Amino acid sequence: MGNKHSSPVVPHQSREQRVGVNINHNHSAPVSHISLRYHKSQSSLLKSKISSHDTLSCEKPSAPPHNHNPNVTHLYPTLTTYTPLTPPISRQDAEARAYSAFLKSFPEYQSTWILDTLRRTDFARLDRTGETYVDYMGGAQYPESLVRVHSAFLTEAVMGNTHSVSNSSKLSSRYADEARDTVLSFFRAPPGYTVVFTANATAALKLVGEAYPFKSNNGYVLGADSHNSVHGIREYASRRGAEVHYIPSTSTGGFVLSTAKDILSQHRPQNASSLFALTGLSNISNAKNSLSIIGFASSLGYHTLLDAAALAPSSVISLSETPVDAMVVSFYKMFGYPTGVGALIVKESFLEILERPWFAGGTVGVVQVPGSIFTRTNVLHEQFEDGTINFMTLPAVTDGLRFLSVYLPFLPLRLSCLTHYLVTSLSRLRHDSTGTPVVNILSKLPSRRLKSIGEQGDSGSTISLIFLSASTPSGEMIPNSFIEHVAVTWNISLRTGCMCNPGGAASLLGIQDQMEQLYTGVTLKDFERVVGRELGVVRISLGLGSNFQDVWKIVMFASSLADSRSRQALWETWTNVPIGQAM
Repeated sequence: MGNKHSSPVVPHQSREQRVGVNINHNHSAPVSHISLRYHKSQSSLLKSKISSHDTLSCEKPSAPPHNHNPNVTHLYPTLTTYTPLTPPISRQDAEARAYSAFLKSFPEYQSTWILDTLRRTDFARLDRTGETYVDYMGGAQYPESLVRVHSAFLTEAVMGNTHSVSNSSKLSSRYADEARDTVLSFFRAPPGYTVVFTANATAALKLVGEAYPFKSNNGYVLGADSHNSVHGIREYASRRGAEVHYIPSTSTGGFVLSTAKDILSQHRPQNASSLFALTGLSNISNAKNSLSIIGFASSLGYHTLLDAAALAPSSVISLSETPVDAMVVSFYKMFGYPTGVGALIVKESFLEILERPWFAGGTVGVVQVPGSIFTRTNVLHEQFEDGTINFMTLPAVTDGLRFLSVYLPFLPLRLSCLTHYLVTSLSRLRHDSTGTPVVNILSKLPSRRLKSIGEQGDSGSTISLIFLSASTPSGEMIPNSFIEHVAVTWNISLRTGCMCNPGGAASLLGIQDQMEQLYTGVTLKDFERVVGRELGVVRISLGLGSNFQDVWKIVMFASSLADSRSRQALWETWTNVPIGQAM
């Protein structure tokens, strides 16, 4: 029900023993052995101060468990990690020279060598297929070992619907409880929190919006730079007579902290509680809002809701330090697999004030039929889990969180290096014919460069930009649909559009005035006619599997659009008309 903070019950085979990375590389570097069979060992991983020449290995357990199946040999993978990815001395191509220069400029990148190994093992398919994936904000790439572990688990376990007392149902319930405990532990939740499993972060936000006791004497406050799923809650608020107040976005997204405090103070709750929703990290502007605003809002009497869907994949979140009333995440954004599972991590005291508008299977104990009487189940989190939870995939959530907890401390530093390099390289590009910039980066840039493992950045690792034409002095925007077409020919997976964040997009593109002129029934094409161009940005977002080769390919891709002949050929292939005429 709540946060038990006890050691997870691990029925049958230990799940920690099944999580690891399997690579077999020969090398002569000195070896240090660190067990990753238990998730609590992640602290020792940091304390050991592993050098770039050490090797991590996860040996098989000295003795098999009592129900060991000798036919399933892949349940105990061997983990061996070694030196960072370095081009052979014999390589003298442009990429190798660029990588050497990159390491000289960002020597701290080599401290994240363990992620190079992860790329070679769990994300090797990226190199095998030649696909450059830079849409981690849309969804993380799954570690291959996580899928193998879960597949092996499913072939051995007999799972049943949790709404029963059979052996298979009990097993599913035990794994569901283990997953809840792991989620609470990962986000460092103090006692008093519980976990409601949902389909995704959007479903978790909807659950709060539809059940929050909005009234005519309270309100809903949120930032303009928020996901549509956060904006959507305003419909519930408005229909119940509550006021909706927006915190304006800056030109690079996010909000000014003092402005946010002023608006919260102006509309502070009087005789009833109000709801404040905070976007931890914008999925389009790269702005990371200060979590300190949650404490300020709470002190004014607000209930607080944190959208951490974009924040959680690469940032450490401690609910002990930031005791928000409710927080939402999607696990596929954190570690790629499974999809279709999210969570509302929530204070039990907050759940108790919510007023669910209906009941469903699994949420009630007694229902009068015909009649109007019903009694909700006495297990609090079950009152909010409609129907049957996705019990088959919850063990993968447990494994995924334990997997991520090992690598997360290294991720901000790595992404800081790659993001700084990419921003600098793209900003330097010039059209060969005019000398004008190739791109205009619109999103928030990091104000400082991280230098050591464990540091947290003041922004994310997303770059939102537009490509500029060389055919006009003002550098008009090249259509995003053309950029996406060219990216596909380069085997690059990026994203274009407004990213379900119209407020953030309007701020970056400077079209707030046009936004105010929208009318009921307006379509996207109508809006684009008013603005005079395609709406949206090109978004490049990095994540757990990203490395230098990815950002190098993005730079080469953008460079091809700086070359007039190359750009003209690509344009004619796409439209069969001259670029000047089309623009």
